[in-house]
Amino acid sequence: MFTGGRQKYLYGKTASEVRAKLFATQAELGKGRLPSRRAPTVAEFLRSWLETSVKPRVRPLTYAGYKVNVEKHLVPTLGKVRLDQLTPLHVQEMMNGRLAAGLSTKSVAYIHQVLRTALSLAVRWDIVPRNVARLVDRPRVERKQINPFTPDEARNFLSAIRGHRLEALFSVALALGLRQGEALGLRWEDIDFASGTMRVRNQLQRIGGKLTLVPPKTDRSRRTLVMPAMIVERLRDHEKHQVAEKLWAGSKWQQSGLVFANRFGGPVQARRVIEQFHKALADAGIRRVRFHDLRHSCATLLLVQGVSPRVVMEVLGHSEIALTMNAYSHVVPELQQEAAQRMQAILER
Repeated sequence: MFTGGRQKYLYGKTASEVRAKLFATQAELGKGRLPSRRAPTVAEFLRSWLETSVKPRVRPLTYAGYKVNVEKHLVPTLGKVRLDQLTPLHVQEMMNGRLAAGLSTKSVAYIHQVLRTALSLAVRWDIVPRNVARLVDRPRVERKQINPFTPDEARNFLSAIRGHRLEALFSVALALGLRQGEALGLRWEDIDFASGTMRVRNQLQRIGGKLTLVPPKTDRSRRTLVMPAMIVERLRDHEKHQVAEKLWAGSKWQQSGLVFANRFGGPVQARRVIEQFHKALADAGIRRVRFHDLRHSCATLLLVQGVSPRVVMEVLGHSEIALTMNAYSHVVPELQQEAAQRMQAILER
């Protein structure tokens, strides 16, 4: 660990004991009780925070996201500032600079969140007296426009991709609203053809440059979905095509167990999926939308058919019903119109 530019080694019988000593030592460092020529810099503190506090308790994907923001944005802009001399103006200038560099408001808000979380621990450890990031408002996040398919576009798209190698993947994303990582993380053991159900238990993410299966983001994201008969049929066809590809690949085949694998059985690159999706749209003469808009299309099509928002929340794996309704507020006027018509019909009787 850092102690004023010098190394100090801590020992213990267990990892927990060493961490406890580390936290206590850093707290003492903040109070000036250790021989030290200076307080740690922001870079020193953030890197220590990542390894001692973040890494042991969060998912690998979350840790990777924190580390990217620390090394790519916080260290280059604030890293040389001594932690006890960091001011709200430093934080505001960092955020303004990131926005000027072209980062989205959502990305800058996340950078602010990472810094604020780290400094809150520095306050609890008595390394600094206040969390200066809390004194700076994060930028207002601009919500991306949702462009779901209309019912006609959805039907045309499903018809146009018949026979496409990724037909089943596109169909699952549209009919069941899976996130891209969730769809690419499906394994054959998650598919129960007998009951017509699908379990969402993993997502495929790139961590440390390697495609890895990791648990979903929240407990709500772990869910079991009932598949429409059309999806069951397309998955059965897809399974047959994969068997043929396995025979073609021979000894080069990777036994990953993935439903949506590349031609050699390994994980599929997300970028490749997006390229194929946009090409399929262009070939079908359908307007260009994001792959994630397939998920939005699923939710919108369910809501306009009168499916309960709570059921839609369960299908999407949202943690709160408010999240579902806020995300699809564009559908609310249509739902209200339908509710008014139903009220009119029952009162007229």
